[in-house]
Parts: sequence; C-alpha cells; structure tokens
Amino acid sequence: MANGKALNHELSKLFNEMWDMDVNRLMPGKDYTIDLQGKAGATQQGDSAGQDRAARHLFHNVNEERLKSIKTFATFISLLDNYETSTGVAEVVTPEEIVENNCFLDAILATEVMKLAHEYLCKKNLAKPNLADFKYQLYDIWFQLYARKEGDRPDSCGFEHVFVGETKRGKQILGLHNWVQFYLQEKHNQIDYKGYVARKNKTRPDKDDQVLSIQFSWKGSVKPVGSTFIGVSPEFEFALYTVIFLLAEERVTHETVKIEEYELQLVVWRHGHHIGTAYPVLLSTSSEDQ
Repeated sequence: MANGKALNHELSKLFNEMWDMDVNRLMPGKDYTIDLQGKAGATQQGDSAGQDRAARHLFHNVNEERLKSIKTFATFISLLDNYETSTGVAEVVTPEEIVENNCFLDAILATEVMKLAHEYLCKKNLAKPNLADFKYQLYDIWFQLYARKEGDRPDSCGFEHVFVGETKRGKQILGLHNWVQFYLQEKHNQIDYKGYVARKNKTRPDKDDQVLSIQFSWKGSVKPVGSTFIGVSPEFEFALYTVIFLLAEERVTHETVKIEEYELQLVVWRHGHHIGTAYPVLLSTSSEDQ
C-alpha cells in the first residue's frame, strides 16, 4: 500500500454505495469513448514541450446532449468559465457567478449521492442536518476565495483548483483533475493530450477504465502526471472529497480505498477551512491479474 496506509473499509463501503447510486455517471462505450494511444514519455513539471505519444484527442466522442440534459452536469459546466486561471491574479466574483454556484449546489444536493454524503457526515457530527446549513458549509469549503500564496490577493478556491485548473507563473499546471473540463478544453484545442501514464504491473489502461493517469499540456506547460475519474458525475467527486476533507485533521490526507475494481489513494490537501486540492491516485485495478 502506498504510504503504508491500510485500506479504509468504512470509506470503501460508503464510496461504493455512492458509485452504485451515481445514476448521472456516463458510461464508457455508450455515452463517450476514449482513445488512449501511446504511453507518455518522462517529462518534468513545468516543461513546455514533452514528447507527444498521442496524435489524437483523448476523448474520441462524448454525448453532449446527454451531458447537458443532466442538471448537475449542466450547472457544473456553467461554472467552468468563471475563473481567472493564473494564480496571483485576484478573482472577481460577480453576483451572477454567486447565483451559478448556488444553482450547482442545489442541483447536487438533490442527488442521492450527496444525500448519502450528508447523512454520513451528520452521523459523524461533521455536518448539520439542516440542508441550508450543509449547503453553506459546502460553499465555504469549495467556493470561498483564498490566497494560494501568503500576501497575495484572494486568487483561488477549492473548486477552481480541482475542477478548472490553474497555472503558476505560466510555468506550472496546478489541479485540473476533472474529465469534463479536460474534454471541453481539448475540444477547444486548449489541451494537448500526450499519452497515458502506465501503472506498475499493468501494461496499459483499458478504454473502459473510469480512473486514468494521463500526461497533457495546457496553456504552455506540461503536466507530467494528472489523475482523474472519467465519466463520473460532479456530485460523486464532490461527495468523496468533502467527506475526506471533513474527516481529516492533517493538512494532507491520503485515504486508500477500493471503489469498484479500482484501488485508489484519495489525496486531499486543506487550506485552512477550505479545500486546497483533491485528486485520485490509481494504485491498481482488480482486473489486472486476469
């Protein structure tokens, strides 16, 4: 096990229930297809080049009609253009954006996945039973602005970092762990997928894998390894990371869980009362031995 952490059975059980309840998750081969192509080469964070082992896009196609017909995805997509991606540049939140944030939270709070997360957190005395209180708590964790660097103006928030992505001095990609943002940026030729990153003991991922490690460039910099869930709903990721964030006391938390066939380490960094970053690290899949 990475970091010597044993499998967290309680969270594995909870997250598998959420996975099964995630009716908004898109299905590989049906709602979207990915084209993995070549294995990414070695490169450093901040490189502007890096060998390209994938001539085509990662996402061969996505059923956008289905995506936009699901309220949580539609309200999520409306948030993606609300941020200035350079760290150090102050964010300005307009009244319209506050309305959009609230619409998104209302949409995810109506799902069974988030209801289960809320119920679990209430049992642990980490959330209040009143839905309005829980929504306020989520807003604070994910949307409240803070400065990534001491002394800077508020230039970031958990949502921006994890789901939208940020750049640091134009040389480093921070965050961007969401497949919908990746797909949309790729569609607009803003992202260049450079190949998959293989795990030990597995030669290559499958096109049906719903957790991937990939290499890509965005806004002039290469991200040597970025890991992301593929196809899952925004509420599923929100639920996972919120639960781990509220359970955690350390600045950085690694929880080893098994969701479906994927053995993952879920990593959550806190920034005071807010999420700094959150992402999955794929350790193995149970289909590897077959």
